[in-house]
Amino acid sequence: MLMTMKKIMIITAATLLLGSCGLYNKYERPDNVETRGLIRDAVSDLDTLAVQDTASFGNLPWRAVFTDPQLQALIEQGLQRNSNLQNAALSVQMYETMLKAAKLAFLPAVQIGSTQPMGSISTMYTDPSVTTKAYSIPASASWTLDLFGNILSQKHSTQMKLLGMKDYQMAVRAQVISGIANSYYTLLMLDKQLEITEEMAKMAKETWEMMQLQYNLGRMRSTSVQSAQAAYLNTLTKANDFRRQIRATENALSLLIGQQGQQIPRSTLEAQSLPSEFSTGVGVALLKNRPDVHNAEMNLAACFHDVQTARSKFYPTITIGGSAAFTNNNGALNPGKWLTTLFGNLTQPIFMRGALTANLKVSKLQYEQAFNTWQNAILQAGNEVSNALVNYNGFDANAKLEAERVDVLTKTVEDTKALYKSSGASYLEVLTAQTQLLSAKLSKVNNDFNKMQTVVSLYTALGGGGK
Repeated sequence: MLMTMKKIMIITAATLLLGSCGLYNKYERPDNVETRGLIRDAVSDLDTLAVQDTASFGNLPWRAVFTDPQLQALIEQGLQRNSNLQNAALSVQMYETMLKAAKLAFLPAVQIGSTQPMGSISTMYTDPSVTTKAYSIPASASWTLDLFGNILSQKHSTQMKLLGMKDYQMAVRAQVISGIANSYYTLLMLDKQLEITEEMAKMAKETWEMMQLQYNLGRMRSTSVQSAQAAYLNTLTKANDFRRQIRATENALSLLIGQQGQQIPRSTLEAQSLPSEFSTGVGVALLKNRPDVHNAEMNLAACFHDVQTARSKFYPTITIGGSAAFTNNNGALNPGKWLTTLFGNLTQPIFMRGALTANLKVSKLQYEQAFNTWQNAILQAGNEVSNALVNYNGFDANAKLEAERVDVLTKTVEDTKALYKSSGASYLEVLTAQTQLLSAKLSKVNNDFNKMQTVVSLYTALGGGGK
């Protein structure tokens, strides 16, 4: 009887295995994803495709991009202490544990049987000197044959989710690096703006005192002195605003690097040296360089395997196993012996009230959604790179113009003050020239900062943040 059952199971399994050939498929990247012309040229408005080089600025190690030693120390600290990055690493460990469990699903399940181990000693009522010892230690094992890729597809789905979570970890890492760099450069910008404002405050105070002296000599009206004083006080107000922003930025950066709010050691804006020439790489490189884009594809792959899992549910489940118990059969056997049983089980779903069909349809729709999300992530990546290139070129051009403007206005202030002393210019012209110079200097610093921030954005948009 046992041999007959084995033959039936083998014949059935072989028949079903042949019938299931081609049921399980491996994930392959869809060829209908659009990757052409992702990155626009930063100068021409008529182009359809950016430069076709294979090297990418985003492939550089972050230390090669951010060369300031104090900034590097802050980034190192942030990579070790940032709470979001630590949580992302823990999430990766969770998925690694889930993948180990998915791999173990291929092995037989062994357990103590449905009844617990037992032992007892009993005496006969009629003859207390006679004792009966009874014991039983049951055990069982079962193995589900994965003929139709059910377990395999679930394992591969978990693998894709693990890869996606590692991509998420890299994306968080890139955000931490860029966030620290941007905050650091913001501090350098505010330091420079504060320095400029304090210098202009000294100049405004000198102008006010000069006009006060002219007023005391009866050569100027009180309203002129009041205007000069108001300009001086306005400059002091700007300086206080910059000090407030510096303190707030230091606190925000301290949070990024996992420490309490405190003063941040830093260099100067003039000491920074960032790349000025960039290679964006071909558009398809974004498919592997950008963690968020790769994460979207891994989600697509996971959905593909979920479809495989849903399809496999329509096929039978074959389980083979056995059970054994070391027992003396309530005292009938002395000593005890092993009693064994082998079994096979085949379960074929017939009518599941449409649940299997609905599950397969939902899985296919989720796959389509994942594809759309992936395609949009690719387009979004290309858009971010294009914007960063355009912004950099724009800020670079403005920086040259702002430098010329500052030179012109500096000369204007000097000439106006000289003319004022010789009665060739009015007090209003002096105040106007000083105000314009302050505005131009602050604007130039802000433009230089935007240029540096654009380099950070471009590096991140190209998938930077690597080791």
